[in-house]
Amino acid sequence: MSSDPLLQPYRLKHLTLRNRIIVTSHEPAYPEDGMPKERYRAYTVERARGGVALTMTAGSAAVSKDSPPVFNNLLAYKDEIVPWIRQMTDAVHEEGAAIMIQLTHLGRRTRWDKGDWLPVVAPSHHREAAHRAFPKKMEDWDIERIIKDFADAAERMKAGGMDGVELEAYGHLIDQFSSPLTNELDGPYGGSLENRMRFCLDVFTAIRERVGEEFILGVRYTADECLPGGTGKAEGLEISRRLKESGLIDYLNVIRGHIDTDPGLTDVIPIQGMASAPHLDFAGEIRAATDFPTFHAAKIQDVATARHAIVSGKVDMIGMTRAHMTDPHILRKIIEKREDDIRPCVGANYCLDRIYQGGLAFCIHNAATGREETMPHDIPKADVRRKVVIVGAGPAGLEAARVSAERGHEVVVFEAANNPGGQIRLTAQSERRREMIGIIDWRMNQCEKLGVTFRFNTWAEAGTVLAEKPDVIIVATGGLPHTEVLTKGNDLVVSAWDIISGDVKPGTNVLVYDDAGDHSGLQAAEFIAKAGGKVEIMTPDRSFAPEVMAMNLVPYMRSLQKLDTTFTVTWRLEAAERSGNQLIAHVGSDYGGVARQRTVDQIVVNHGTIPLDDLYFELKPGSTNLGAVDYEELIAGKTQTVERNPQGAYQLYRIGDAVAARNTHAAIYDALRLAKDI
Repeated sequence: MSSDPLLQPYRLKHLTLRNRIIVTSHEPAYPEDGMPKERYRAYTVERARGGVALTMTAGSAAVSKDSPPVFNNLLAYKDEIVPWIRQMTDAVHEEGAAIMIQLTHLGRRTRWDKGDWLPVVAPSHHREAAHRAFPKKMEDWDIERIIKDFADAAERMKAGGMDGVELEAYGHLIDQFSSPLTNELDGPYGGSLENRMRFCLDVFTAIRERVGEEFILGVRYTADECLPGGTGKAEGLEISRRLKESGLIDYLNVIRGHIDTDPGLTDVIPIQGMASAPHLDFAGEIRAATDFPTFHAAKIQDVATARHAIVSGKVDMIGMTRAHMTDPHILRKIIEKREDDIRPCVGANYCLDRIYQGGLAFCIHNAATGREETMPHDIPKADVRRKVVIVGAGPAGLEAARVSAERGHEVVVFEAANNPGGQIRLTAQSERRREMIGIIDWRMNQCEKLGVTFRFNTWAEAGTVLAEKPDVIIVATGGLPHTEVLTKGNDLVVSAWDIISGDVKPGTNVLVYDDAGDHSGLQAAEFIAKAGGKVEIMTPDRSFAPEVMAMNLVPYMRSLQKLDTTFTVTWRLEAAERSGNQLIAHVGSDYGGVARQRTVDQIVVNHGTIPLDDLYFELKPGSTNLGAVDYEELIAGKTQTVERNPQGAYQLYRIGDAVAARNTHAAIYDALRLAKDI
């Protein structure tokens, strides 16, 4: 038996968990028609196959029709979910892992114009800022039917083979009852702590009566809302004791904070640049006070932190949820003593930000996550070894190199700069986003182990590439900032990259014109503001930085608002002219009929990139496929078979921003789905 604390089994009631790492409940938004079908099952099973002890699925499976999902959650109130759950639980159990599901009623944390257009309900009329619906104050019959809905849903989950059920009790309806900020009921369910906890305990009582004692029940709850007038630490400790003393549940899953606003949610689930494991010590206090099985997860992104959580006795089971979206095989690599091969979670939070905007959860730098049906986590060897030449060592080029080398090919990478990284290296110039360099460092480490040849400080021309006698050429040269967007004065502006890289000194009175809406505009603005410049961020859109998404926007706002940055929406920069040592910015509006001027000493334009594609077009005539890609084969995850020029000497592809300005995930996905079949 291993002496590693993380690999020790843990007995939870009748259930023996094979190690101390869990994937806590989360909703990757993969359901189809509210059911966990093939994509969902493949994703869940992959983490079980990777060795996790317990995977909890469905962050917030809905138990009632008046709890419509605000993103694509499972619908636990439907009987037809049972066979789908059974298929998933059977497959997980075959891999040796346990599986549970989280049930909830969202209460006010949803909208009335979703699903069946039923009124949102809560124990008060107070609106939640994040979802904006004004709830109906619950009546006795609402409480009765929702308690029954919880019990019905739990019974379905048991019938589907789940090992247990966890109730979500932070921000959702159960927490809305227990928090004095959101409970204005009279009588048995409002007022005192005993009354405010009654709903939660009544739900557990109803569930326990349905599922019996040989079924795990747990609760993920906030023991400190960190809000004036809300549930504080002292009351949270008392709630923890009462939950244990109820005899109804088998473990506590502790969080700290509130999720009714984007900043609150981001503090509960920290992203890059924020402290690691910020609530672990607090979870340890709960465990010490209750002497009860305690779980916890919140930015436990590395094995060392997880190991500390167990060795120190702060918790019994530690969650590494986003980390397992990045690398589902963490446990296998620990067991095989290959911890340095674990793909690092860089905290970019692309996964969660996507679901909160209605998309599927994807990891920023593991494009196989959520695509297990067509994309491999482990790259198989090719039947025939080939020579692959890649131009560009940004995220796209490095992923293509890694995957090609895993296939067993001879790989040569040309890079014009003296270091790998491309735009990621620019991104990592911000202290708060320096973790992003892990995307590059991990790939370089893997490529070096696999024998990839790198030629840095080399501007690859057609002759340079062809001298390698390649079978396959992949152009991953990225793009260059596109700043020529004005009717006149394009020569007077600088790019966001110029500021971030340090090539151009920040001005003292600066207009940042952001027509791309991605990180670069805000990052440049923050550089300027921190250097003492007065900054106005202007966009023609109705909201600024829409590509940054909610949780990633929080740290920028906390920084830029303190630095007195001005945010201006719905105005378009049209032209610029010099006036002495100042610049006159002419601005208008897509809505028409208005014109304004700004006098500044610097104009920064963020308008994406233009592909650096000259090499690709020079090489195109000599290729067998003439650069063409069969999209049907690409989407299906099949080998490219296009042949448009039988006399060609090599296959030619371009990926990432060398095609069009997109993002890091798109670049890495391009590389994986092309290179995996070379």
